[in-house]
Amino acid sequence: MQPPFTHRWDVTPAQARLIQEAGRALVVAEDRLDPIGRVAGVDVGFEQGGAVARAAVAVLEFPSLAPVASAVARRPAAFPYVPGLLSFREIPAILDALERLDAPPDLLVCDGQGLAHPRRFGLACHLGVLTGLPSLGAAKSRLLGEHGPLPPERGAWAPLVDRGETVGAVLRTRAGVAPLYVSIGHRVSLARAVGLVLALAPRYRLPETTRRAHRLASGPADATAR
Repeated sequence: MQPPFTHRWDVTPAQARLIQEAGRALVVAEDRLDPIGRVAGVDVGFEQGGAVARAAVAVLEFPSLAPVASAVARRPAAFPYVPGLLSFREIPAILDALERLDAPPDLLVCDGQGLAHPRRFGLACHLGVLTGLPSLGAAKSRLLGEHGPLPPERGAWAPLVDRGETVGAVLRTRAGVAPLYVSIGHRVSLARAVGLVLALAPRYRLPETTRRAHRLASGPADATAR
């Protein structure tokens, strides 16, 4: 059994990059997940001018997408805002929120990158390897990579390629609407990740998991979660 991946959080940006380099070797890029009954969306907002991270987890039943649980946690954002290292700023609060759930979800859907990251260890990879849970990233914008033409219909997708490596997929979740950038996090293949994101986004551009988590992470400061 793979030992858990752990590290300190009070690190410098240079140390954080070394942690990413070590962590990427532990990413499992194939399907190693049980039947999915509960899917969790995770998102992070910031309060007090960016000083406090507010992490939200919204758990939906799958495939019905009925809400079943949620949690919110706040923690000082100790790590600075550094592009490419955002997981060090956000994950401590996300872990706090996950601990407040009665049971772990079967899949984590992150509003951010996974393998489609300069060091192939974005937030979805980092969170998946830390928790051991299957995970994927479904980002609203592209961090890196290039892709070919994308047809306008829902379900169309094209490989996202960086330096000759396929690091994700550019996926159209609504016809004629800007695509999402899907990448694996941990224990989920890219083809499965694309199919799951489509199943989680039956009506809107964003997955329902992301939409619900975002409302919790960015809502009124006194919002509560069950």
